[in-house]
Amino acid sequence: MEWLFGWHPVREALRARRRALGELRIRSGGAHAEQALVLAAAAGVRTGTLVPARFDEIGPAGVSAQGVALECGAIPETGWEGLLTRSAPAGRCVVALDGVEDPQNVGAIARSAEGAGATGLLMTTRRAPPLSAALSRASAGAIEHLPVARAANLGRALEALKAQGFWVVGADSGSGDDLFASPDRVWEGDLVLVMGAEGRGLRPGIAGRLDFRVRIPMAGSVESLNVAAAAALFLYEWRRRQG
Repeated sequence: MEWLFGWHPVREALRARRRALGELRIRSGGAHAEQALVLAAAAGVRTGTLVPARFDEIGPAGVSAQGVALECGAIPETGWEGLLTRSAPAGRCVVALDGVEDPQNVGAIARSAEGAGATGLLMTTRRAPPLSAALSRASAGAIEHLPVARAANLGRALEALKAQGFWVVGADSGSGDDLFASPDRVWEGDLVLVMGAEGRGLRPGIAGRLDFRVRIPMAGSVESLNVAAAAALFLYEWRRRQG
């Protein structure tokens, strides 16, 4: 069990009910106290109210708890096969991360993926962050809803998804078609959107498994965008192509 702090991640954990939920502690007089109590009652979670001085003692240094703290278990994970059980009217979109390790970036990507209606997030067993409280905060609670899968070997997982009919599209700042001018056929049906690590990009073994490469056209002086910003553009272009 761990403590989750902050209104957005706590609210979404109580709404999603995917974790094991322990106790909700609120700061007396806090701005979100009443809403938190309603959500906790609906989820069957016991609650406790602390005076501000006592409540502030349980929060980690440098983190704004916003008057709510939730004791909870780990976010459930699955193998890549678990993502196949979800369906979407116009096609599924799995976001695969190749060596993206910073929790802030992964959290921001998860927030965009969940908001765009992506099927789930696929990360590697190694060189990827744990689904921690920090990552939930970075995603504003989106990771509480978004299915997450792990793969010991990302290349093999991509090949397996291709065998299931997925089209593997990779973000490549150095080559590929303009994102906004790419053919509609690239975005039809089920696809895996692969994002590489900051600076290094996609590993050769992963890049070699792509069906299509796309790039974001840059009109300024910088060569590329932060991986989280780039993922948001790709995801909402996918969403736009769904009609």
